[in-house]
Amino acid sequence: MTVTGTVINVHHHGATVRLADGSLAAVSARELAAHRPAYVASCARRTPLDLVLDRRARHPVVALPGSSAGAPAAPETPVPRLVDPAFERRIGEYLRASQEWAPADRPEPAERHFIRKKRRAALFEARNAST
Repeated sequence: MTVTGTVINVHHHGATVRLADGSLAAVSARELAAHRPAYVASCARRTPLDLVLDRRARHPVVALPGSSAGAPAAPETPVPRLVDPAFERRIGEYLRASQEWAPADRPEPAERHFIRKKRRAALFEARNAST
C-alpha cells in the first residue's frame, strides 16, 4: 500500500515518519542506511515522501518504493547447533575421569569451593561490622 509521509526523526536505529493520516511509522535501520540522503532531506525540509506501508509487523513499517531493504534479511551465518552429542559425550567422559582425582576422605570439590566462599564472606562481614 503506497502512502505519503514526512520524516520527523532520524536516529541510529532508523527513522520515524508521520503519515498523511497522522499516524506514525518506522523506517528500519537497513532501509535508512540504503537511502539515508532521501530520508535526511525529507526531515530537514519537511517534504513528504511516497512510501510503501507494511502493517504486517507489530508496528507499521515504511520503505521507499522499489526498495528491498524493508524485506526481512536472509540469515548470513548458519544457525548454531545447540546440542552436539560428540561434545556432550567427551564432557561426560572428562567429568567421570575427574571424579577419581577428588580425595575420598574430603568433601566434593564444589562443596569445598562453597565452604571457602562462605568463610571469605564471613571475613568481609566481620570487617564491615560496626564496633
